[in-house]
Amino acid sequence: RQRQMCIRDSDCGGQYTKVIDRRVRELGVKSEIFPINVSADDLKDYKAVILSGGPNNIGEEQRLGFDKKIFELGKPILGICYGMQLMSDYFGGVVDSNIVKEYGQNEVTINTASPIFERLDEVQKVLMSHGDTVKNVPNGFEVIAKSGEAIAGIGNNERKLYGFQFHPEVDLTENGMIMFENFLRKIAEYKEVYALDDRIQTSINIIREKVKNNKVIVLVSGGVDSAVTAALLVKALSPDQIYAIHVDSGFMRKNESDVICENLKDLGLKNLIRENAKDYFFNTEIEVDGRKIGPLVNTIEPEDKRAIIGDIFIKVTNNVIERLGLDPENTFIAQGTLRPDLIESGNPDISGFAHKIKTHHNDVSAVREARKKGLIIETNSDWHKDEVRKVARMLGLAEEIASRQPFPGPGLAIRLIGHNKSEEVIIPIEDVEKVNNILDSTNQSAYILPLRSVGVQGDARSYRNLCVMTGNKLDLDWNLITTKAKEITDNVHSINRVAYILNKDKVEGNINCFNMNICDEAVDLLREVDNIVTTNLENSKANQTFAVLIPIGITKKYSVAIRTFVTNDFMTGRPASIGNEASRQDIENIVKEIESRFGDKIEFVMYDVTSKPPATCEWE
Repeated sequence: RQRQMCIRDSDCGGQYTKVIDRRVRELGVKSEIFPINVSADDLKDYKAVILSGGPNNIGEEQRLGFDKKIFELGKPILGICYGMQLMSDYFGGVVDSNIVKEYGQNEVTINTASPIFERLDEVQKVLMSHGDTVKNVPNGFEVIAKSGEAIAGIGNNERKLYGFQFHPEVDLTENGMIMFENFLRKIAEYKEVYALDDRIQTSINIIREKVKNNKVIVLVSGGVDSAVTAALLVKALSPDQIYAIHVDSGFMRKNESDVICENLKDLGLKNLIRENAKDYFFNTEIEVDGRKIGPLVNTIEPEDKRAIIGDIFIKVTNNVIERLGLDPENTFIAQGTLRPDLIESGNPDISGFAHKIKTHHNDVSAVREARKKGLIIETNSDWHKDEVRKVARMLGLAEEIASRQPFPGPGLAIRLIGHNKSEEVIIPIEDVEKVNNILDSTNQSAYILPLRSVGVQGDARSYRNLCVMTGNKLDLDWNLITTKAKEITDNVHSINRVAYILNKDKVEGNINCFNMNICDEAVDLLREVDNIVTTNLENSKANQTFAVLIPIGITKKYSVAIRTFVTNDFMTGRPASIGNEASRQDIENIVKEIESRFGDKIEFVMYDVTSKPPATCEWE
């Protein structure tokens, strides 16, 4: 009977599986997530099933094994992306990888007579992230959505089976919540309500049951995630049981550690320790799976950077535990891990099929080992960023903390893009020609650089080249620039990120990529430039703003990219539009200040114009 309240999410390894779960819960329906290979017998008491997206295709080599009896349970089923392809294939449709590949926000035309699209207009903006497409619709199904000539949705009203090639769960699908509501409340006929405040008390109860009279070290960065974890610990335990540690890794923003420690005092934390560990982070070598990596000052690969930083956070924490005379086998470590952190890290406990996009510092191997011992407390691991903000306000935290922009655990280290010229990739001439053809009818120029950043395409990690565009500096046509950037990433698969040069209308000379490692000069420069960007954009409508230091130029060895991100859940998002969500005057002020203060070192001031997907919010 309890399960009759629930919807069941079948996880095909999609990056957005947990977002589906959150959307369902947000609509007041309890949901549970299982891997796609779960037995159909285990689903018979659930009222409906959602099949998520995933990085695989349905070809024989990559097809995920699943119990085909799922489709014969007589339950309403919604297949999303890979889930739609499985549904189509099972019922006799044809899926092809040579029709169209789409990454980012697209417009689709829907059949408004379909019950799953009730209350919606004919044209909808949706998020696409796929390489395979349904070519022929199976018998008994009809096409209910199209992207150009490509099939974007199928439906069988009689059997209550529906499939979307797009992702209704993410922000970039503007009316996705209405689609989910139609599926849950009208098609699956749910009546019950499942509330967020119930889960807060559940978290407090779990903390008390797990910790009992032992001690807890809580890692507090100053962000809303760790602040909520600390606040829940304070509600659940005695203040004497809690030791809050703020680790200054040397990669914090300007004056940030000072401000953080002042704010944390208001949480009611009795034992607050500020640990200065810059030299340790910069110069320590670690071992991961029998391989020695580091130190950071010699490390270029983004995944190695993240692994080193995450490992050292645990080492620093263990050093504090030893210094305080606490028992390491009975002292818990609490951190503000979110569900997206675990999904993007490819954590096998969350999804057996998800690809690793990037290792989060709170899910490195040392953390996973401590988690196996039961010594890790993660109060937020079932929540997304917007849910954590709601919890922060429900717990009475200051709005300054509740609405604070995210700052990644590795800090400025992953916003300083390392490069080794001896490992540069060769740019295919056909890709250069494709980019030139895309921009042929414009006054824009573009350059593909052998400098890579991390992206997410088709639910899988990509590590691909940067494309730099030039045009009319700040007199840019925003729609033209972003449209062409999307065409480039959709059609040139060696590129996952495009940046537009703001301070030059053309490039005179060759753009060079220089060697760059983590060092005091680069980190200090990035810290100052980041402060210029964040200060000037503090009134923008972006949910996150920051600067990235990039080793490219003509004669100067540094350039800067301004990154803005408009999102709710941080699983998808887009750059803030110049002239609307970010004022031209503010951007102009940034360019002028950077050039006046650091014009001797910085060549280009650029604006990242790429959505997620195909890029991630962070560059590494």
